[in-house]
Amino acid sequence: MAKRDYYEILGVGKDASAVEIKKSYRRLAMKFHPDRNSDDSGAEEKFKEAKEAYEILKDGDRRAAYDRFGHDGVSGNAGAGGGFGAEGFGDIFGDVFGDIFGGGGRRGASQVFRGADLGYELKLDLEKAVRGDSVTIDVPTQVACDKCDGSGAKKGSEPVKCTTCAGAGQVRMQQGFFSIQQTCPACKGAGTVISDPCSGCHGRGRISKTKTLNVKVPAGVDQGDRIRLSGEGEAGRNGGPAGDLYVEIRVEPHKIFDRDGADLSCEVPISFATATLGGEVQLPTLDGHVSLKVPAGTQSGKIFRLRGKGVATVRDHRTGDLFARVAVETPVNLTDDQESLLRRFEESVSAGGDRHNPRAGGWLDTVKRFFDKISN
Repeated sequence: MAKRDYYEILGVGKDASAVEIKKSYRRLAMKFHPDRNSDDSGAEEKFKEAKEAYEILKDGDRRAAYDRFGHDGVSGNAGAGGGFGAEGFGDIFGDVFGDIFGGGGRRGASQVFRGADLGYELKLDLEKAVRGDSVTIDVPTQVACDKCDGSGAKKGSEPVKCTTCAGAGQVRMQQGFFSIQQTCPACKGAGTVISDPCSGCHGRGRISKTKTLNVKVPAGVDQGDRIRLSGEGEAGRNGGPAGDLYVEIRVEPHKIFDRDGADLSCEVPISFATATLGGEVQLPTLDGHVSLKVPAGTQSGKIFRLRGKGVATVRDHRTGDLFARVAVETPVNLTDDQESLLRRFEESVSAGGDRHNPRAGGWLDTVKRFFDKISN
């Protein structure tokens, strides 16, 4: 089967510069790397094909032979870069991206660094946190300069080999019997320096920009939950991968409900008459109002549990309960007639002894025994 044209594989023209060839290969290598395409059986073949094309075209002599004689001119060199596997994987991050940690890869390869992760605090009201929402946020970050595609060099130029370290990125210092190797102070370990910096980023390869992103908030998120947006952090340096953005949820206090995981709680004021005689009150929930039956003789502070009226959690989708604590409200701003009726009612209740106020009677007995014990 006839091999495809190397320029066609990389998607560049025959007059493409070394920078354009490297950029195209980097894009294809990351796209078709098998580690990122475990469910695509053809990804590895495309990866190998792109690697083979790059190995030939990045070398000036082999590229010249290929341009003159085609595949016949490089038939013995096509595999010089090694097959796929650990070496092939290292080629992506050693030759194209550089030595990330400064200890491996090819000498003189430009060091690349992953972009920093970013954090964003997203404030939501309780209803949106419970039901989910789609929110637009503006995030200040560092992105790759569009004028130089993140290289830092003026368009049409390339970084040049550092003269201090001869492109190695490291310099060796002799101290007595010891030889110490350290990062080159001139190129900061990159092995190259930018002699003609880009006017847009002044050689940094990145510029400040505010990105507008859409965040899909799943239903049931709670205080402190984080949503990870892969690749939406700061742009990497020297073509390194971008960092991630972590959106942390902050749920605003609610006027009615308090939340504890999947459960909700609220306080329900009821009248003295309702607490005494019993009745029904309308209780708010996140799904609308429900009727709560209050039995006669309900004391202030009693808690009623409404099953399934809480929150469905984002992890296990378990729906919690709603706990309603009743608070008997003392009447205020009474008229003279109302005060008179209330005094008559109090006299009537007092005449019945502890039968109407068992808690008060029991409390008074406890107090009496306490003082009797002190007196004795």
